[in-house]
Amino acid sequence: MSQALTARVSAALQQIVNPRTGEDLVSSEQVANIGVTLEGKVRLELRLASADDATLARTVRQAVEKVDGVTAVHVDVRDAVQVTVTPDATPARQPRTLPVMSQPSSAQAPSAPQPIAYPHLGRIIAVSSGKGGVGKSTVTVNLAVALAQQGKRVGILDADIYGPNLPLMLGVNAPPAVENEKIVPLEAHGIKVISLGFLIERDQPAIWRGPIVMKIITQFLRDVDWGQLDYLFVDMPPGTGDAQLSLVQAAKIEGAVIVTTPQEVAIGDALRGAKMFERVGVPVLGIVENMSWFESPDTGKPMAIFGSGGGQRLADELGVPLLGQVPLYPPVGEGGDTGRPIVMADPSCSAARQLVAVAGKLSVK
Repeated sequence: MSQALTARVSAALQQIVNPRTGEDLVSSEQVANIGVTLEGKVRLELRLASADDATLARTVRQAVEKVDGVTAVHVDVRDAVQVTVTPDATPARQPRTLPVMSQPSSAQAPSAPQPIAYPHLGRIIAVSSGKGGVGKSTVTVNLAVALAQQGKRVGILDADIYGPNLPLMLGVNAPPAVENEKIVPLEAHGIKVISLGFLIERDQPAIWRGPIVMKIITQFLRDVDWGQLDYLFVDMPPGTGDAQLSLVQAAKIEGAVIVTTPQEVAIGDALRGAKMFERVGVPVLGIVENMSWFESPDTGKPMAIFGSGGGQRLADELGVPLLGQVPLYPPVGEGGDTGRPIVMADPSCSAARQLVAVAGKLSVK
């Protein structure tokens, strides 16, 4: 069945012609390393030159999704300039054999870049989530501010390239200065921060492929004058894409904190995100369950609006601690809109106390 599905996928890709070259993607070897699982999941590499239309990736994904028997599609976009091509001894180029993912491949995978140690950045902690809307950036900001209030030297690197919200959430937004060929991070509430949001207009979309994301994250690590830090929090975009892989390839990460809500749909996505970090050798430090309950203003009793127990179940499945449960408290979101994190705006509330407690657990090695 897998070989038949492989043939159908190859035939579908041969129907896609690159307008720039006039050739189909298979014959021109713009698609490579195609793999098909026995369950119908397809993964392939698409090599795009700078002059190619980026929408080719969408066209490829949609074409493969329509193939009978395909259950899921993942397209890895690569920069064609960075791909090393070995000359083929055969005069005419032939479509490559498409391996089945469940079978061992005879081709040796290229070695991944070795992560670099940045001692002056202290403990680098990635804050990630499987899906958007669970409060990952809110948790990141409040953990950083809580540690800064304890006298720690803290920075935040906004790696959410496609949705940089930290300028709004920290209440600071200006083009950063450059001194001695180093970018000077902005400061807010006792922490240093760098974000793409400081460098582009508010309504400018970041339509970039993987290599550009890698360059931005590397530059934020290497070319920013962070000084000496105790902690550098990295606010990741949702999911398990280019930014996550770029970070773990660029720097040695102390660990990852996974943020989720109690909902099963969020737990499933968070589990995949956690497994990604484990697979690349980054330990998961623990789970933060956000929006755990809402305290009724009339009775004071907790109301589990998004379900209950999801964070603990996820922590148990991963074998990591549940670092904290942060209740749903409207001023937390309001603080994100006004640039006043809840740990400083209302430190006595239960949400702030939970976040401070999580920060305390992260400060213990």
